[in-house]
Amino acid sequence: MRTKKLTGIDNIYLSFMSAPGMLLILVFSYFPMYGLIVAFKKYSFDKGILGSPWAGFSNFEFFFSSESFWPVIRNTLLLNLGSIVATTIASVVMALLLYEVTRSLLIKIYQTTLFFPFFLSWVVVSFASYAFLSENLGIFNSLLERFGFDAVGWYSERQYWPIILILASVWKNVGYGTLIYYACLISIDKEYFEAAQIDGASRIRTVWFISLPFLFPVLTILTLLSIGRIFYSDFGLFYFLPMQSGMLMSATDVIDTYAYRTLRILGDFGMSSAVNFIQSVLGLVVIFLANYAARKIDKDSALF
Repeated sequence: MRTKKLTGIDNIYLSFMSAPGMLLILVFSYFPMYGLIVAFKKYSFDKGILGSPWAGFSNFEFFFSSESFWPVIRNTLLLNLGSIVATTIASVVMALLLYEVTRSLLIKIYQTTLFFPFFLSWVVVSFASYAFLSENLGIFNSLLERFGFDAVGWYSERQYWPIILILASVWKNVGYGTLIYYACLISIDKEYFEAAQIDGASRIRTVWFISLPFLFPVLTILTLLSIGRIFYSDFGLFYFLPMQSGMLMSATDVIDTYAYRTLRILGDFGMSSAVNFIQSVLGLVVIFLANYAARKIDKDSALF
């Protein structure tokens, strides 16, 4: 089948169609990069960005020499990695289960139920969680005491919070991933499943040899995109859900909350910008390493 060659007029039309998206990227992604120089300055409100004196790498040295540096990096990596793995597994499993549902009404109900938490604010979720985790009046402690166990100080004992934060992240984001993987599953030609059924393949073997291989390219791309933002945490999750408890800081503090706290307490834009700049550089390095690993496994599944 012969394809029509694009003319100059066609290219102009396509350029006009892409102009709003390109403008959006320029305004919100490239123009703000001018503010990166704040990370290398001792910023002063009255002098502005250009008039403020240069500080060299002193803002970066403050972060690297801080006692919070390694705990913050550790929490950011481990908690985000745990959320990525748990959310991906849960999304794939839920999509496979949803694909087995045949009644359209039930499918709509399940999709709505799974996707609903995605639209909830973490502020609302934090107060709802407090009703469950409150030490004196919380639902969980009431149940524990009813069964003869001691009440738990959820907002003062940090060992529980890595699991709580990961579960909360999965609960909020699993619906989004489920819909993407479910859309991939319904696009698979039904003849593959019919042939497997004729050959006597079990449900598990059908999933393993048909469903998962078709999901693998999308799974790889979404995982790479998630890994690229592994140093960017969901600010609302880590700031509001622990109720800003100081006793939980060592287990819940991540780069985003550290940068915000630096700006709020010290009022130093230079230090806060330096932390965010380091965050961006680390994310860029990770996405290149993850993409390199993906190319070694399957060249077609890599981003670039």
